[in-house]
Amino acid sequence: MTEATSTARLREALANRTGTRPQDWYPVFKARYGMFAAFSALHDVRGEGTVLTQLFTCCTAVDPIVDAGLTPRYEEVDAGTLSIDAKALADSVVGETRPVHAVMLQHTFGIIDNAADLDLSEAVRSMPRTLLVEDCAHCACRMARGDDGGPLADVSVHSFGVEKILPTRFGGAIWINPRLAQSDPVLDAELRGRLDALPRPGARLDFVTRVYVNENRVLSRLGGLGGTLRGALTRAGLYEPPIADSERAGKLSYAPMKPTPWIEDRAADAIGALHANEEGRKRVVAIYRDLLGHAADELGIPSGVMTGRPQPLLRFPLFLKSTEDAERVLKAVRAAGGYAERWYRPELFPGVSDPAAYGVTDEVHGRLPVTEGLVAGAVCLPTELGDDERARTRARAICDAVLGCL
Repeated sequence: MTEATSTARLREALANRTGTRPQDWYPVFKARYGMFAAFSALHDVRGEGTVLTQLFTCCTAVDPIVDAGLTPRYEEVDAGTLSIDAKALADSVVGETRPVHAVMLQHTFGIIDNAADLDLSEAVRSMPRTLLVEDCAHCACRMARGDDGGPLADVSVHSFGVEKILPTRFGGAIWINPRLAQSDPVLDAELRGRLDALPRPGARLDFVTRVYVNENRVLSRLGGLGGTLRGALTRAGLYEPPIADSERAGKLSYAPMKPTPWIEDRAADAIGALHANEEGRKRVVAIYRDLLGHAADELGIPSGVMTGRPQPLLRFPLFLKSTEDAERVLKAVRAAGGYAERWYRPELFPGVSDPAAYGVTDEVHGRLPVTEGLVAGAVCLPTELGDDERARTRARAICDAVLGCL
């Protein structure tokens, strides 16, 4: 299969899954590099400015903003949706002197709340020359949509990377709304031109991506020695870490690239199997909702998780009243056979080495009390448990472990 064929196949798979046009999709080696290409184009076309984003996220979601020369401004999130609170946003931007180039709509853990997304979209539309950039890292091929069924975002970022919905470990894609060609043809042409012209990775990255799964499996079995070897292999360029040290200091480790044809083919295959993947996650989410719902307030389960039909969440979030409570739940769930995680504790997960590079100050913390509370008590339950009775038994055991901590 030729390089052009693998790209066309992935674009077609993305378009078919989302009801969009293949020509509006641009595959990238990692979603963060596609975001960087988009924000760099925005910076170069419109100059210096601000991107409104959130602290309750991964550092790699902010690295592209910082590395592109734009300024992140952290906004309060809605505890029910875990994305920027549209009502708080209106008051927050009063007095902002720099132009606001973009607002991030992050579907944390895969939560898509139609009403909240519409509210944020309307708030952004009232801001002159501001893009709505959608972060779909946790819900590849699912997008916020308007009442007409069309996508709300101007730019939508999808990840196929490590610990995401697709089992590909690498790859991502940027979608550009065709309406941008009417509202800002110069920016639209610059965005598309840059993404279309990205180079392919070289032989080294092609090799390390192909061996990643087996390499990681071996290293994980070696315990502490595996961690030491992982560091040595990373320094030698023989292991591609999910988050590089430079990416915890506000600097991406590579220039933007397209995926390799091998990654594109794996991603296209995974998108073809995405329905079964999502249905399995929905069933696990439904079990969690059923068994934990009576304690939703005590467990801090977001309302966006508990309302409507179960969504195919990447993780099922809990927000305990303290870090101590969160750690007790995490340990109990792991003991019961469920790999609970701390996403996003600490903020800008897994934590940054240089907060100043991200513009994180005491003033920022002082005006984000909801975010602070979420970070302190965050625990995430696994949703990829399979689709048999054994998986359902595991889900029930995880719920028993959670409830046993109350």
